[in-house]
Amino acid sequence: MFISNAQFMLIMYLVLFELNVIGDNIAPAKCRQAEYRVGDECCPTCPPGMHVSRHCTEFRSTSCASCTEGTFQDGDNGREQCFSCKHCDPGLGLKVKRSCSSTSDAVCEVLDGFFCSDSNGGGCRAAQRHTVCRPGQYIGQRGTADKDTECLQCTHGTFSNGTSSSCENHIKCESVGLKLMRPGTDSTDSECREHGSERGYVAGIIPGVILVMALIAITIAINHRKKKIEKANLILDKKLDRKEEERRKVEVDRELTGKFLFHMFHCVE
Repeated sequence: MFISNAQFMLIMYLVLFELNVIGDNIAPAKCRQAEYRVGDECCPTCPPGMHVSRHCTEFRSTSCASCTEGTFQDGDNGREQCFSCKHCDPGLGLKVKRSCSSTSDAVCEVLDGFFCSDSNGGGCRAAQRHTVCRPGQYIGQRGTADKDTECLQCTHGTFSNGTSSSCENHIKCESVGLKLMRPGTDSTDSECREHGSERGYVAGIIPGVILVMALIAITIAINHRKKKIEKANLILDKKLDRKEEERRKVEVDRELTGKFLFHMFHCVE
């Protein structure tokens, strides 16, 4: 019995249709909400603050355990471990805004003098120290927890040491009856002096120079006197040593003479 091409195509269509139906029946059903898949099973999830300690089977439900200290789980889950709590490191400019619990992570905020450079969920992940304005700049906008300090350059004829919120005008020496000694810069004010103050300045230096020279002369004289005294003491010590040596010599001669006479006396007897 021969099969026509049309019949063959019909048979192949029916076979593929049956395989597709069977495959759909074999494919695992999608798990419902508050369930998670383990193999062919849909297991009940664990609640916030807990993690899976043992998966469910055909004969038992999921076993859950509480998150340990320093970990958290903020929703229904099928995880075998809880998440580690965030550390708010003071060395990175952060401090704790809300402590970590078993059901929520810690929330960090910035320390004074820092601003948040990476924020999330009402907290801060990374911080940077506020910029310090340089001399020649003034603080246009002080830094906050969310923004860095804004530093602006002083204009010509003004100055700032970098800590003020505005630049000051250079003093005009001529307008106050003084003479300009050093022009101002963007970080320092002008320096003024009185007219004719050079003479007073020199007159003030001369007594100081005389005093210093006098002190040097006195110091030299004291050192010279000290050396003379040391030399005299050395000579005196040598004389005393010589006299002591002569005295000892006389005592030795006397002792020897006494011994000699003593022996002579005994020999005569």
